[in-house]
Amino acid sequence: MRRYFKYLKGSCFAVLLAPLMMILEVYCDLRQPELMSAIVDDGIRGGLGSSYILSAGGRMLLVALVGFAGGALSLVFATIASQNFGRKLRSDAFSKVQSFSFANIDDFSSASLVTRITNDVVFLQTIVAMALRMFVRAPMTFFGGIWHALMIKPQLAAIIFIAIPLLLAVLILTIRKAFPIFKTVQAKLDKVNAVIQENLTGIRVVKAYNRAQHENDRFGKANMEFASLSIRAQQIMALMMPLLTLIMNAAVVSVLWFGANLVGADEIQVGEVSALITYITRILGSLMMMSMMFTSASRAQASAERINAILDENIDIMDPDQPTTRPITRGDVEFRDVSFRYKGAAGDAVKNISFTVKGGETVAILGSTGSGKSTLVNLIPRLYDVTSGAVLVDGVDVRNYRISDLRSAVGVVLQDNILFSGSIAENLRWGDENATEEELSHAAKMAQAEEFITANPDGYNAVLSQRGVNFSGGQKQRMAIARALVKKPKVLILDDSTSALDMTTESKIRKTLKTELSKMTVIIIAQRISSARNADKIMVMENGKIVDCGTHDYLLGNSRVYKEIYDSQLQADEEVHDV
Repeated sequence: MRRYFKYLKGSCFAVLLAPLMMILEVYCDLRQPELMSAIVDDGIRGGLGSSYILSAGGRMLLVALVGFAGGALSLVFATIASQNFGRKLRSDAFSKVQSFSFANIDDFSSASLVTRITNDVVFLQTIVAMALRMFVRAPMTFFGGIWHALMIKPQLAAIIFIAIPLLLAVLILTIRKAFPIFKTVQAKLDKVNAVIQENLTGIRVVKAYNRAQHENDRFGKANMEFASLSIRAQQIMALMMPLLTLIMNAAVVSVLWFGANLVGADEIQVGEVSALITYITRILGSLMMMSMMFTSASRAQASAERINAILDENIDIMDPDQPTTRPITRGDVEFRDVSFRYKGAAGDAVKNISFTVKGGETVAILGSTGSGKSTLVNLIPRLYDVTSGAVLVDGVDVRNYRISDLRSAVGVVLQDNILFSGSIAENLRWGDENATEEELSHAAKMAQAEEFITANPDGYNAVLSQRGVNFSGGQKQRMAIARALVKKPKVLILDDSTSALDMTTESKIRKTLKTELSKMTVIIIAQRISSARNADKIMVMENGKIVDCGTHDYLLGNSRVYKEIYDSQLQADEEVHDV
């Protein structure tokens, strides 16, 4: 937990004042029974009269007001410190996730990351607020109460030392039982969030396949597991409180029993017995408070371990110690005997791949689903690092570039066209935040997106909903392509990014890229022969290997795999026309 102290540094003033104000409140609370005892024993039984009672009552009221002010200020300062702590920790965890490679992200589910950065941070934030207030209040009340009780009557105060071991035994047993359950509860919450996230992301598929009931059942199962485990944890807590209360009440009854005998023997006064009962109640109450704190701390420890997993994750893709200063100018791409295997996979996703693409060439990669096409191009901008071999851009191993320099020179349009909430212009400027309106318009024209953008009354200021759900799939693909073109990359990767476009629109985009961006290297991953046939070079992949390479005409006459793809698509087109 020491690593988290740094998140309190900016709130030193609040961190200092919160416990000081709590000390003031506790001092005032411990003074109250003494004042009440004086009113009973001196004012009422001693016959000092109403003036003394009013004076003592006024002092009690003043002490109460000072204690109230101390408690309120302690809460304010603890809240400031804990909220700033949570903000900084959340920012650090989010920044660390932003530095993750795809392989790092694969180690965590996205739902788990969301839970850790939100729910788990809140638990730690809560424990910080408790530490600044309750971790001060409970021990001070405990030891201060014991001291005052001993000063009144040591014989009666001895009852406390019988009750304390019993309370500690209940506390220790509860923590040992509850801590493992709280760790599992967080894992179950991850599962609930995962189901929710999948369902909301794929809501259109759920409705299209009429699977709402199935998703309800799946969520119900995950929700029930989470609820059942949470109930089990709370049952342990619920059992603890009555036991603690029973021990506390037994101690109070004992004080009343023995105190009454001592009052009858004139060894103690009634007000002192009343004060002693108050102190014992507060002493044992502080122990109950500490039990709740330790239980919360055990839950926070489980959250801390989950956040530590993020902060301690080893980033496998980092900038080199001595990065090259050579800028990427040509866009040459070379693979030298490259193999790659996903973490935990049984075999390589791509095996012994070697090829060269000259700057300005257009290369298409075809192959069946799972042949390794997307994996291959993900190695160019270092979304993953090769397992063996080397990927070079402009003759330099990509691992020798600064990541920011490499990715600034490589534009990627992924299969899943993610757009973000905001205006169209804001989304396009992801490619270049300083792009002018003319540059946005030019990129949109090349991507065949200008027409539908300007047809909107708000034009480039039109607002996209989350993930761009207020635009069609084809429109989102064209905006994603425009976003990459705004970047003006030396290498442009189109990962099946025209699958939602009609052939005419796709053909216009290809021609525009060929004529206006002739010096840009374009790598196209395609499912359709029509998307690849005009490329300078077509590579055919099967089972993670490049099995054939050449032009459309060459492959049609010399590649079995390419011919099979061509014939299957030609037959499918004929069947569609017949219908």
